[in-house]
Amino acid sequence: MRVIGLAVVLTLSLQLPLTLSLQLPLAVHGETTVKLWRIGLLAPGLPPGCGSDAHPAALLALQEGLRELGYVESQNYVFVVRCAVREDGGMSAARDLIGQNVDIVMVGSNELARALKKATTTVPVVFIAVTDPEEDGLVASLAHPGANMTGFSHLTRELAGKRLQLLKETLPRLKKVAVLATERDRDIEREGARLGLQTQHFIARQPGEIRAAFAAAHGARPEALLVHPHPMFWSERRQIVELASEAGLPAIYENGDYVELGGLMAYGASLADMSRRAAGYIDRILRGARPSELPVQQPTKFELVINLKTAKALSLKIPQSVLGRADQIIE
Repeated sequence: MRVIGLAVVLTLSLQLPLTLSLQLPLAVHGETTVKLWRIGLLAPGLPPGCGSDAHPAALLALQEGLRELGYVESQNYVFVVRCAVREDGGMSAARDLIGQNVDIVMVGSNELARALKKATTTVPVVFIAVTDPEEDGLVASLAHPGANMTGFSHLTRELAGKRLQLLKETLPRLKKVAVLATERDRDIEREGARLGLQTQHFIARQPGEIRAAFAAAHGARPEALLVHPHPMFWSERRQIVELASEAGLPAIYENGDYVELGGLMAYGASLADMSRRAAGYIDRILRGARPSELPVQQPTKFELVINLKTAKALSLKIPQSVLGRADQIIE
């Protein structure tokens, strides 16, 4: 278990602008030309937040993974970043990124992966943290993706029940849970019923609808909040954490980015671990492997992050049985 005193925003060695156009001299004094790989990153949100502040731990893990495989930033690869807005599902950003002559693209959500699938059938795409890629039509099958996409799946459905279980363990008398989501999720309702919890969805499909969803939830008097994983919610995580605090709702999220901003707790697959593993797929593809032949992998590392400062503000004592399982505690 790792304990830290303050939520620290990692300072990236690479402060990502929207387009990085670093060029390497082709040859000096007869030296052999070095290939400068262009790795595209399609991230949710508006600039500048989707660049330099987008999942700093995950991006650093990707850079570290590439470095371990012999890739030196600005010497044999550069990142080309595009920010995707929700209004068009990320299509304009996806087309723009593909137009930048990238050799490969990494993406971290179903919505943006779908946009890339429409934007290109030839440029290799490595995704992380997507839900049910086979069911969503991103790949033909997990074992044999069959096209230009492969990557790492996010077990969102399986993890929903674990998040509800953590809320119930933290609040033994818990009965009513509000669910902030972009659409109704039957799996959450089934898991809630199995645990003896009444779950009620409050829908926000656009950032401007989040405050109204919280207002509606307030009228229903829930005792806790579960925020459904979605890139739009991640982009609006600061607003969501603040609204949960104003409502006095103990909340659980998908990853520690929310907890570092003051959210109570998060449980999910480690984005940093998936990013590090994605570096291996990027390397194999740049060396000639076909995405269609690289199976989609499942997460292998999961993280529970708890903010004790927030728990204290909520007059909530986290049971030792929960604290003892935490990978990271913020206090």
